[in-house]
Amino acid sequence: MAIARALLQEPEVLLLDEPTNHLDIRHRFALLADLASSPITVVAALHDLDLAGQYCDRVVLLDGGQMVAAGTPAAVLTAERIAQVFAVAADVTTDRSGRARVLLRALDPPPR
Repeated sequence: MAIARALLQEPEVLLLDEPTNHLDIRHRFALLADLASSPITVVAALHDLDLAGQYCDRVVLLDGGQMVAAGTPAAVLTAERIAQVFAVAADVTTDRSGRARVLLRALDPPPR
């Protein structure tokens, strides 16, 4: 509801903090597709790396408040960088449209 109210004001830039956090899967995709296709510049904090890879044109990866990398999702969301920042393993591929896809899993053995 808050995003709808903000969009009605026709902003040039929209700042969002975890906009998909309490949405079911279908609505996460719908919201991000709508935002991605709008003429508004959207700056969003997302912890779901796969959604960021699918819907963002540019990403900034932070670690402890410090910028680690910035650029296209395919350039920033690498398996090595994800392991370094989040201490998880990642399979990073691209889909048919060239968008980054990120599948996460625990490291073997998991860190203690």
